[in-house]
Amino acid sequence: MTATRVSFESGRDWLIRFVTSETFIYVIKRLLQALLTLFLASALSFIIIQLAPGDYLDTLKQNPKISRQRLDDLRTQFGLDKSWFEQFFLWLWRILTKGDFGQSFVYQRSVSSLLWERVPATLVLAISSLIMTWAIAIPLGIVAAVKQNRATDKILQVISYAGQGFPSFVTALLLLIFAQITAPLFPVGGMTDINHDELNWFGKILDIGWHMLLPTIALSITSFAGLQRITRGELLDVLRQDYIQTARAKGLPENRVIYVHALRNAINPLITLLGFELASLLNGAFIAEFFFNWPGLGRLTLQALQNQDLYLLMASLVMGAVLLIIGNLVADLLLKAADPRIKLEDLN
Repeated sequence: MTATRVSFESGRDWLIRFVTSETFIYVIKRLLQALLTLFLASALSFIIIQLAPGDYLDTLKQNPKISRQRLDDLRTQFGLDKSWFEQFFLWLWRILTKGDFGQSFVYQRSVSSLLWERVPATLVLAISSLIMTWAIAIPLGIVAAVKQNRATDKILQVISYAGQGFPSFVTALLLLIFAQITAPLFPVGGMTDINHDELNWFGKILDIGWHMLLPTIALSITSFAGLQRITRGELLDVLRQDYIQTARAKGLPENRVIYVHALRNAINPLITLLGFELASLLNGAFIAEFFFNWPGLGRLTLQALQNQDLYLLMASLVMGAVLLIIGNLVADLLLKAADPRIKLEDLN
């Protein structure tokens, strides 16, 4: 009985410490700020969408097989007969009370089900691109800083400038041409082969990985070039600090000076950029998905925009904003984990 009581009290003490911790309070504060941000972003998006001339039913009016009565019924069904104010707040109320984003005009399906199908594909592409970018750019940035003004540094700077000079759509187009030349080595279009369902679990992973190779490269090149230059610049700034010179004067090995003392302080600004990097990758994913026919959120949003599929477009924009907010929050928490001296309240 005593052991049970001690266990209960220790669990209660842990819960109190967790709830009152700086990290928990910061996360709650950021989530509350995110709710306000999402409301303002969705309201602004709704107004901009409504300012566009016409609506989804205007395209159906050109079909002589659809009667006027049918168009009126659809207008009532989709709530397009109401004012902008009523449409927006009815849509918002449906989300808050039922978790329902409405029905897609084009697909005649729940918007939520469409998002659940497309968001994972975009996240897989963006996260794989993020991993590839950091795995290549950080080491090359370190090499460029250590070999400053030498041939290696100059070659890496040329590569970096060339990568930043190519827009994402140009890179994607060049990779498409490369895929055409080397066909059928690199698949283009979709994220799986026709016989995907017949493969075992390992074969399915390889199939998806092989299909996402070119889109990932197209998405990574511009980000890689910028991150490499930033890594080089940050590390050079740290290497010029007095404490680094002191460490060298004490006879510490050069590798320890660079990778333990210098890199540890140079990495903090890079972690701060992680949230913005995820934001740029999600925006760039739209281009990669379009060129490589990748079934992600970007293509779905573009199709919704072209068809003026109001609720699907609104939900896609909100989901994009949610992913960006999460990315920035994760970046702040990683920064705190990397350097406990940093106060989260100073990151606002």
